[in-house]
Amino acid sequence: MFCRNGRWGIAVAIAGAVAIATPAGAESGPPKKVATVEGITEYRLDNGARVLLYPDPSSARVTVNMTVLVGSRHEGYGETGMAHLLEHMVFKGTDKHRDIPALMKERGAQFNGSTDFDRTNYFETLPASEENLAFALGLEADRLVHSFVRGEDLKTEMTVVRNEFESGENSPTRILAQRMMATAFEWHNYGKDTIGNRSDIERVPIDNLRAFYRKYYQPDNVVVVVAGKFDEHKALDLASKTFGAIPRADRKLDAAYTEEPPQDGERVVTLRRVGDVPIVGVLYHVPAGPDPEFAAVQVLASLLASQPSGPLYKALVEPKKAASVSARAQATHDPGALMITAEVRKGQSADEVRDTIVSIVETLKENGPAAEQVDRAKRQILKARALADADANQTAIRLSEAIAQGDWRLYFLERDRIERVTPEQVRRVAAKYLARSNRTVGLFAPADTPQRTPIPPRPDITQIVDNYKGRDTGSAGESFEPTPAAIEAHVRRPEPAAGVKLALLPKKTRGEMVYLQLTLRYGDADNLKGLTDAAGFLGELMTRGTKSLNRQQIEDELDKNLARLSAGLGGGGGRRGGGMMAGAAEPGAVTFTLQTKRANLPAVLEILRQVLREPTLPADEFEVLKAQRLARLEEGRTDPARLAANRLQRTLNPHDPDDVRYVPTIDESITRLKATTVEQVRRLYDDYLGAGHGEVAIVGDFEPSEVLPVLGKALDGWKASQRYARIERPAPAGIAAMRETILTPDKANATLLAGLALRMTDDDPDYPALVAGNFILGGGTLSSRIGNRLRQKEGLSYGASSMFNADPLDPRATLMVTAICNPANLPRAIVCMDDEVAKILRDGVTAEELDQAKVGYRRQQEVRRASDMALTALLARDLYLGRTLKHDADLERAIDALTPEAVSSALRRHLDPKRLVVIGAGDLKPSPSGGGR
Repeated sequence: MFCRNGRWGIAVAIAGAVAIATPAGAESGPPKKVATVEGITEYRLDNGARVLLYPDPSSARVTVNMTVLVGSRHEGYGETGMAHLLEHMVFKGTDKHRDIPALMKERGAQFNGSTDFDRTNYFETLPASEENLAFALGLEADRLVHSFVRGEDLKTEMTVVRNEFESGENSPTRILAQRMMATAFEWHNYGKDTIGNRSDIERVPIDNLRAFYRKYYQPDNVVVVVAGKFDEHKALDLASKTFGAIPRADRKLDAAYTEEPPQDGERVVTLRRVGDVPIVGVLYHVPAGPDPEFAAVQVLASLLASQPSGPLYKALVEPKKAASVSARAQATHDPGALMITAEVRKGQSADEVRDTIVSIVETLKENGPAAEQVDRAKRQILKARALADADANQTAIRLSEAIAQGDWRLYFLERDRIERVTPEQVRRVAAKYLARSNRTVGLFAPADTPQRTPIPPRPDITQIVDNYKGRDTGSAGESFEPTPAAIEAHVRRPEPAAGVKLALLPKKTRGEMVYLQLTLRYGDADNLKGLTDAAGFLGELMTRGTKSLNRQQIEDELDKNLARLSAGLGGGGGRRGGGMMAGAAEPGAVTFTLQTKRANLPAVLEILRQVLREPTLPADEFEVLKAQRLARLEEGRTDPARLAANRLQRTLNPHDPDDVRYVPTIDESITRLKATTVEQVRRLYDDYLGAGHGEVAIVGDFEPSEVLPVLGKALDGWKASQRYARIERPAPAGIAAMRETILTPDKANATLLAGLALRMTDDDPDYPALVAGNFILGGGTLSSRIGNRLRQKEGLSYGASSMFNADPLDPRATLMVTAICNPANLPRAIVCMDDEVAKILRDGVTAEELDQAKVGYRRQQEVRRASDMALTALLARDLYLGRTLKHDADLERAIDALTPEAVSSALRRHLDPKRLVVIGAGDLKPSPSGGGR
């Protein structure tokens, strides 16, 4: 689904002529090599297009990412949101690629597009093959210059974008950030949000949009990244034949010249809307991303709000004044902003929270940060980057941000600069930029003398990146085919460790990464009564302190070892999803996930051992988590999406309030959460948790003989006194159809949810046919019957799709349809949903649809298995179910063998509209601006 990355944004007015291409067939020379840094090589084509090749033989995927150097910063008067609107429009097709979403779906691609202040990007990740690479490069080159951009498409897509605009209007945090940016940036387009102004979205003339497209969507204004498994010579040849064949545009893009003048006094912004949780924000102007000082600004933002030792966290969250705090400095092409936000706890003073933020900032300016704080912030930033860099396909997409700032090599220079940041540099940028006259908050105070904080102009990128060489990239990993048979040939399943089942898949990975997932199962439907809310705290609270390490020390050790450790409810142990819907608490299992490098695995496993066997379950951390969750629940009281999901869950899961499977209302959840105590969590750990039942899956660069003894040490001799038995969750019988609306005043976006519960496991003979049928009905927002109808044809919804899953163990399957829309469009959205369900039951599916669904489903699974993190979860799932990936292969074969008649018959047998529960939530009144269709 398309998205906008920017949460702050606008554009400078740029004069420029419409692009006129040179005659087709002009001769072009060979690509010119520009630079190679850390495995990435840049080539420049004669027409100005730039191509980056990033081979990774260990990946079974290939990604093409096209970054177009146009964002909201480039928009003129009346053009706000035009860059983002165009991002949507180029998915509408070309003469050669008439249905882009369907083509992507057929190949199992993970694809998207996004727009930010300084750039727009489009990407697709596919199973690695020369054919798929040729397809992706050909598609991107084609839609770069040949997209339809038709008036009839604008009519529907405009309303889709408006629906996205409306969905953002439901978030007070996002709107407050937008208002603060608009107040801080009086002249530069960073003061206007990327989504644009509603009237501009609704009224943009198609000719203006086409002119904007022809001006910026040209080869001299794009950077194309190819990453993953591919042959470099063939990839460069394909890029030359696709992008290189586009004639050079006969126009010169004028450089943006608007600069935001220094702010000369504190500025005020107040937002008043319906909601339950006050929010405070403080914003400061800071240098552009390429500026040498920006690295220190990033470290400053990180240390301010780090958990649990950051000064904002300790001053606001620990004493329960705020539920959460955050600080972020976005790296932008031009000078941007550092923004601090805090969610104020209900009953606390927003003024006091604001004053505390300001006081902490002033103290930091005066005294500077401690070396330990700076080192910790640097480790956190660098760790997150190191873990992300293990996936070349994702790096290809992340390079868009550096490209938008001026050059892709800034991606590596940013890392180098952060490594060199000192406490004195952080103190200096704090003193220089966190000035009272340079901030935007909720008040104004005049001064007797002018107070200005000059922000340095954008630096010369050429001087910064010239001759930059980077560093040795280390291990590139091994080639590995993600087929079920190939995976099973390498998986080892040794004897359980203390009752915990094991699946090990050692293989060379990029960056020597290794992934681990551990699930421990506990309790039963009887002995967990009264403890379901406490169960939601167990895993996370275990990670917040051990006998040897407090929370901060755990975080420090993880950062030093470039590791990520997280915990949460285990759910169904990797069920296909039919058992519970998103958001429902499911006690009885806790899951820990871990990612690190091979060399650090022993040290990180020791941290995990302490978390498992020696947690202190600290009361103060419990109160912090409790406050955060209460704040989320209180926000949910007026959130259409959460209210609709809760109502649907409750309808499809009817249980008595004392049943562990009961789904409480949001108000009941608040009451229950307030009554939950740390003693209950400690009781769960002491009496229920042990190593008798569970699974461990490990995938990546590790040696089993080094890992198994450490796991044994963590699990041996750990027994629970309370009985464990799987909590059964069959589909209830007799759920009648229901249609209900929930009024949420002052919310610009409405939510539509529809659900149906069936008594079926994923071994049912009809299951493959229903998987394929759902794939056709609503398996994609951009390419499915429901998606085509509500988004592509009617323009009612930014996101509309359906999901179908069946539980492997209990007779329970769930079909769910979801969409968002303008409240005035909700009745029409329901009519369209009903109509598409009726059509597929009446007319059945076509052979062409089914053929596309078969190919698309298989390729989606290939892409999923090509991710080591996802593969770890799949192996853990199968341990729990007593299966292997042969079951997935059998399902794929069963889907391949389906006929249109079999799918149509299965849908008619099981998809009963008379049993469909439909929930709509939103401000269900006519839109004053005429938003309804």
